[in-house]
Amino acid sequence: MQRYIIAYDICDPKRLYKVAKILYANALGGQKSVLEIPLSKKDIEPILKDILQITKEIDKINVIPVEDHPILLGKAKSIDYEKGVIII
Repeated sequence: MQRYIIAYDICDPKRLYKVAKILYANALGGQKSVLEIPLSKKDIEPILKDILQITKEIDKINVIPVEDHPILLGKAKSIDYEKGVIII
């Protein structure tokens, strides 16, 4: 499973709501429009396809894969997870 940081800037409130709803359903956490999402490449492809159908050329979405050993500062912790584990 790969970890992704997804940052988005959607200009229209209706499109913003739709994109946020899709992304927050899969997110471990984040801050407003920057989320950490653990998904396999197979699982992220349909999500990105759905988002592309909602967004317009003026909107911005950055999908950034996180390295195996990211640099963590302050209170940041690496969360290990396995498929089937539910994090609440």
